[in-house]
Amino acid sequence: MSERSALYIELTKPRITAMVLLTVAIGYWLAPGGNGGSGMVLLHALLGAGLACSGAGALNQYIERETDGVMDRTRFRPLPAHKVSPSAVLTLAVALASGGVGYLAAFSNSLTAAACAATLVSYLFVYTPMKRTSPASTLVGAIPGALPPVMGWTARQGTLDAGALVLFAVLFLWQIPHFLAIGRMYRDDYASGGFPMLVVIDRDGSTTGWQMLVYALALIPCSLATSFIGLTGSLYFWIALVAGIAYAYASWLAARDGGVASARRLLLVSVLYLPALFAAMFIDGLFS
Repeated sequence: MSERSALYIELTKPRITAMVLLTVAIGYWLAPGGNGGSGMVLLHALLGAGLACSGAGALNQYIERETDGVMDRTRFRPLPAHKVSPSAVLTLAVALASGGVGYLAAFSNSLTAAACAATLVSYLFVYTPMKRTSPASTLVGAIPGALPPVMGWTARQGTLDAGALVLFAVLFLWQIPHFLAIGRMYRDDYASGGFPMLVVIDRDGSTTGWQMLVYALALIPCSLATSFIGLTGSLYFWIALVAGIAYAYASWLAARDGGVASARRLLLVSVLYLPALFAAMFIDGLFS
């Protein structure tokens, strides 16, 4: 692989794209299967979502290339480091994002394409500019982050119903402690970039800690709801309960001391929580 190819791949945020595709697959896996659930249905959903997510990642970096240049953790990205042309990135990103929505409209269904378009619009044109103006941006940013499993659900089921909404809620609630932990770890960096995030304006950390704990606690009954509505069984229920308590405990510790070390521990727990939950959903489905 050439160096230039590697730079463009980096712009698409492949690790985030991989996580998005995993959540799409989970939504597909849990949906009852209104169209039969063929492998091609999942493949089309993954291809369309992958294109759109890759384009969104590149567009986000195009929009934020100036602020990325003043933040330590982002100033070495391809655009602020002047390793790629902004016009070339914009062209590629628009092609990927629009191509993803178009692909889903052509090979999946209109509802899935609409969910994908809503993800792009809310992420790029609501959340991204809102980061510069309001601490509420974290909540708004959790919306596009919670839509991918809905895309997987609608691709298979063809409808938007209670199961899809529960999956959306699980992803939404999980993101808040996760991103607040990241924000606390890089608070000075976000401040230097001019982002009035909650962790920046909440200097004593009390409001940030309160939100970490509240959303983590709310996640416990929400994650268990998939068992109550028949999407998952007892194996998933107990794993989700233990994982949820662990996440809430890590959030409580981070809320109590307000330090970077506890935020880093919370981030680690959050990163482990989601794969554990998804693995439990998958295994539970195999034996149910």
